[in-house]
Amino acid sequence: MSYLIMNDVTNSSETLALDDDGLLYRPGVRASMEAFTTGGGTAALEAAAAVRAAAQAVERLRSHGASGRGLSAGALDVLTRLGVAGDEGLPLGELARAAGMSPRNATGLVDTLERDGLVRRVQDRRDRRSVRAEITSGGRDWLESFRAPTQRAMSAVFQGFTDDDLARLRHLCLRLVENQQRIEAYLNAPPTHPQTP
Repeated sequence: MSYLIMNDVTNSSETLALDDDGLLYRPGVRASMEAFTTGGGTAALEAAAAVRAAAQAVERLRSHGASGRGLSAGALDVLTRLGVAGDEGLPLGELARAAGMSPRNATGLVDTLERDGLVRRVQDRRDRRSVRAEITSGGRDWLESFRAPTQRAMSAVFQGFTDDDLARLRHLCLRLVENQQRIEAYLNAPPTHPQTP
């Protein structure tokens, strides 16, 4: 049964349907979730599957806009942040914090971007112990060539959405992130022990 559930949840070509309230849903996902919950409520599970399907749809269009140039979403985020940072770039630790990733992941992405000639490492002039990452002219050219196809792809995927729709969607997605961060902080908090008198 788990294969059926995962296949239905990740099947992006499934035909959509309208429920009694006129809202879109995926019949295969709903059926799988009903079987999974043995009759329990499926709203949260269906919403999670829809968020995942939407993220995959956006990512497919984003990578199509990259025209096969092979940058991951993380590498694109790092390159964009370095493009905005200007000529001085960013220290690797600051880049990792800004991108919300571990220093190790940021270093790996900078390695990849450097190998592709899009980024370079330089010694920090103010702190010789620190290394900064800077975007190269090739990196700026890459971002410039990526900009127009990305804007077209995002316009297409969000066709028919009003500015209010987009703001509400952003808000709801970030509420999910906020909840996840709160839960993770709770799970990673040191255990509290009752004090003994």
